[in-house]
Amino acid sequence: MNTLKKFITLTTILTLVTLSLPQSALSATQPNKNVILLIMDGTNSDILTLSRWYRGTDLQLDKILVGGVRTYSAHSAITDSAAAGSAMATGMKTKADYIGMNRDGRPVLTVLEGAKLSGYKTGIVSTSPVQHATPAAFTSHVLNRDEFGDIGEQQVYQGLDVVLGGGAAWLKPQSKHHIKNDDGMLKTKQVSREDGENLVKTLNSAEYDLVLNRDGLLNSSGSAKLWGAFADEDISYELDRTKLKPNEPSLAEMTRMALGRLSKGDKGFFLMVEGSKVDWAAHKNDPVGMISEVLSFDDAVGEALDFARKDGNTMVVAVTDHGNSGLTLGNQGTNGDYKRLPAGKFVEPLKKAELTVKGAVSQLKKDRSNLKEVLSNYGLGDLSEKESSALEDAKTHEDLENIMVKLMTKRAKLGFTTHGHTGEDVFLYAYGPDKPVGLIDNTDIPKVISQYMGFSLTSGKFVDWYGDGMTYFRGKEYKVIVEGRTSKNPVMVAKRDDEVLRFPENKDFYWRNDEKVRLDSVNVYDGKTFYVHMKE
Repeated sequence: MNTLKKFITLTTILTLVTLSLPQSALSATQPNKNVILLIMDGTNSDILTLSRWYRGTDLQLDKILVGGVRTYSAHSAITDSAAAGSAMATGMKTKADYIGMNRDGRPVLTVLEGAKLSGYKTGIVSTSPVQHATPAAFTSHVLNRDEFGDIGEQQVYQGLDVVLGGGAAWLKPQSKHHIKNDDGMLKTKQVSREDGENLVKTLNSAEYDLVLNRDGLLNSSGSAKLWGAFADEDISYELDRTKLKPNEPSLAEMTRMALGRLSKGDKGFFLMVEGSKVDWAAHKNDPVGMISEVLSFDDAVGEALDFARKDGNTMVVAVTDHGNSGLTLGNQGTNGDYKRLPAGKFVEPLKKAELTVKGAVSQLKKDRSNLKEVLSNYGLGDLSEKESSALEDAKTHEDLENIMVKLMTKRAKLGFTTHGHTGEDVFLYAYGPDKPVGLIDNTDIPKVISQYMGFSLTSGKFVDWYGDGMTYFRGKEYKVIVEGRTSKNPVMVAKRDDEVLRFPENKDFYWRNDEKVRLDSVNVYDGKTFYVHMKE
């Protein structure tokens, strides 16, 4: 038999063997597909340039720049984080404040939910409360982004494999913690879940590893589900965290630990990581805080790229959801000499700061006897008599912060156009197989991800996943009512003959008389309509 005949014979045999194998054996030979989506909230291009000069080396992001992203919402050229996050989660433009809802206010399946239903492990990481707009958009469905109680409950009952971030206050029936008034006085702030449910007990009964600090996270191991709640509200700015809150983990550490836990699955995973607080610092016009969080996010991108390069089958996408603050290198004061300003003129004043403006002012004593030290921690020395007088006359912490950032901005020759969001296109960064490239819309991101992972949000079983449960059961001759909001969640009750079905809001189950029946999704109630997914 000559060589060609041998090759044909061998190929035929291998084909027949492959066709005879069960599908499970075939799928076992396929490499796991993973996706890491990293979102840097509220970041414009100039702060990336400034952060690069500040660090003195290229950013991890620079190595994977592939295009740009349009960010507008359904009704505005300038989006908020809820509409932008929902667009990146669902592939649909929507209104401001809507979370996981289309523009008509109807819940639609997210790419994270689609991945979970397709057998992938799923996780979210955030430096904000995990109930905040961007992580919420991937994991919940509400008409108002401020509904942290409902968002947190849906997240718990979604059964995610990894959740790491802030927001511990909304897991407990009541949470008390101390914060400072603007006048420096300590006060007690209380956060209460409207339904009175203790979601910590729910997590424990669901066999999550629950960790509450950095050491607990870094020492955690195993393959169980992992929930890390490291602050009642947000995790500290990275520049402040290392000095003031060392028990909180960094974004890079949370990302690395999430990847370690998720990669132990049998199929692959989807992970969303948000560097939340570039946006928060931008709203304050604090360039020090903005740089702190850009570099923190860039370190997390480095963790994702390290994993992806070793794995070979991981798509990494990094993007911001919208611009914020209109930061510029250069201002009205540089009109005449911008051609003679080296990078150091912008960066050197910023490097004098050891804390962000929030971190520095948080250390102010009630009698303000340490004001000079507070200002020094923010890099403000050599004050003029006029500057010193303005700072001493500041009545509230907010007033003091505003004056401090204006002084820093002037020293660093920077400009700000707004304390709000901006509507420019933003950079697109990506790495790995089938990555997106070019100028795309934010709604294209989940489409690219879902296609790579082998499912669709726009066709097949995931379209119209959430149905109007009230209409559905009335069509089957049930009598349907909604028990109103009391100390417990609203419940849709459907009765027919001796059968009583009870669907509690935000849960992934219903009761058939005394039998508890699991669902593939959480029940969503918008105040008028109960949305559920029923298996026919």
